[in-house]
Amino acid sequence: MKLHRNLVFATIDSLHLIFNEKKQADKVLKDTLKRDKRWGSRDRSFIAETTYDIVRWKRLYAEIAEVKEPFDRPNLFRLFTVWAILNGIRLPDWPQFEGTPTRRIKGRFDELSKTRKIRESIPDWLDELGESELGKKWDTELHALNALADVVLRVNTLKATVQDVQNALSDAEIETETIKGYPSALKLKERANVFTTQAFKDGWFEVQDASSQKVAEMLDPKPGMRVVDACAGAGGKSLHLASLMENKGQVVALDIYDNKLTELKRRARRNGAHNIETRHIDSTKVIKKLIGKADKVLIDAPCSGLGVLRRNPDTKWKLNPDFLKSVQKTQRDILESYSRMVKPGGQLLYATCSILPSENEKQLAYFLNSEAGKEFSLLKEERISPAKSGFDGFYMALLQKQ
Repeated sequence: MKLHRNLVFATIDSLHLIFNEKKQADKVLKDTLKRDKRWGSRDRSFIAETTYDIVRWKRLYAEIAEVKEPFDRPNLFRLFTVWAILNGIRLPDWPQFEGTPTRRIKGRFDELSKTRKIRESIPDWLDELGESELGKKWDTELHALNALADVVLRVNTLKATVQDVQNALSDAEIETETIKGYPSALKLKERANVFTTQAFKDGWFEVQDASSQKVAEMLDPKPGMRVVDACAGAGGKSLHLASLMENKGQVVALDIYDNKLTELKRRARRNGAHNIETRHIDSTKVIKKLIGKADKVLIDAPCSGLGVLRRNPDTKWKLNPDFLKSVQKTQRDILESYSRMVKPGGQLLYATCSILPSENEKQLAYFLNSEAGKEFSLLKEERISPAKSGFDGFYMALLQKQ
């Protein structure tokens, strides 16, 4: 592979914003990739994949390069150098790469890889937490969370069939395959930009990991029901609920961030999902009006996001113990408050994209033993392991109200 100066410099600029200015990786790359209209798909892929790779392995590469944060520009080039050497890429004769100790890089990699927290590139406190909560499973889960995530689509059954989408993407030279046990899912055989396809513009599919698709399916909403998506965000699961309900009944999508609900409205129009009503939680009145009114409630709770590190590797560098304690309190508060929206005989689904029991089973046990949870009983729960499934880590628990 030949390295091109403008692509390497764009990668270095992105890393500066992510590491030193603490910007969100996906938003940084979205802006970076708009910088030069002459860049083709391979150019954009190089910038995005290289940036994510260096973000994912930041600790390992920094230890090999013997540099510490904040990373100045020469040190960012040293991180890039480590990435290039370990990936067998020949470095050009540029001033930024002068005196690169190729053999030393490989030797330090071999030596440092003997220590898990460096080999898997994770902060000390998070490695200790994972081991304390998951024991021996932490090794395999952590390794799986450092793998590159597949691109998985969810077919919008309001507009198309799985075969329709496969055919349309194949015509656009994007090949996909079905996934056993996931009725609406398609996995890309090779990474590609699906957002420019006509099928996406026409609302035939959304990008949604296979594990995430299981959430709405476990809640199993029926046409004509009133379903509340209590932490809807930009609405990936609201859209899935609407399609499962065949546009009949009502999906009430709630969130504390109005801008996310605006994005949901836009996506709903493209999807042809007409039974979604958005409500901004700007006061306690929003919840009070829905007490005892919902057939089913989905609480896709705020969490650490540890289950989705494969697609959001910068998360592990932004997490800290105080945030984890704070989000666990938020989870308890949300369960206590939002569970009141379930009508007698209705169901509640609690879900997170975390693999930590402290955010999952322990939160559920706390709720069921509380005053707010005494009317609920556990019907079933599912833990999705990244190591076993190959997809994101998730936890789901379906509860029945008396």
